[in-house]
Amino acid sequence: MTDKLNLSNEEWRKRLTPEEFDVLRRHGTEYPGTGCFLGTKTPGTYVCAGCNNPLFQSGTKFESGTGWPSFTQALTPDSLTEIRDVSHGMVRTEVRCARCDGHLGHVFPDGPPPTGLRYCMNSVAMKHVPEGNPLPPVLT
Repeated sequence: MTDKLNLSNEEWRKRLTPEEFDVLRRHGTEYPGTGCFLGTKTPGTYVCAGCNNPLFQSGTKFESGTGWPSFTQALTPDSLTEIRDVSHGMVRTEVRCARCDGHLGHVFPDGPPPTGLRYCMNSVAMKHVPEGNPLPPVLT
């Protein structure tokens, strides 16, 4: 893992679209069923839209029926961080990019084998790099 990326809100606003900023920096969420990666099966790697940190392989993606793209495991144990989230009157586990601390979604213990986990992610928080293409450099 590379060093943490710490930018001001002003710097993030210059780098991100308004939708990306809302989700990644303000912990927003896209409406269920609207994300561009919902239902896609193109092989490749999903990277953070904020910093290009590699997050998930397409082979771990599955259809959860929740309205958001879901994965069974992170690309590496160092790709993500998990934070206890007690917002909205419930207890959940928030998932953030380990590099830029951007909000990606939540993880739940109701996924399929082999992990039993469901990483429920916002499409807008990620970019897809097709298999065979080089991963973009992690942004600084």
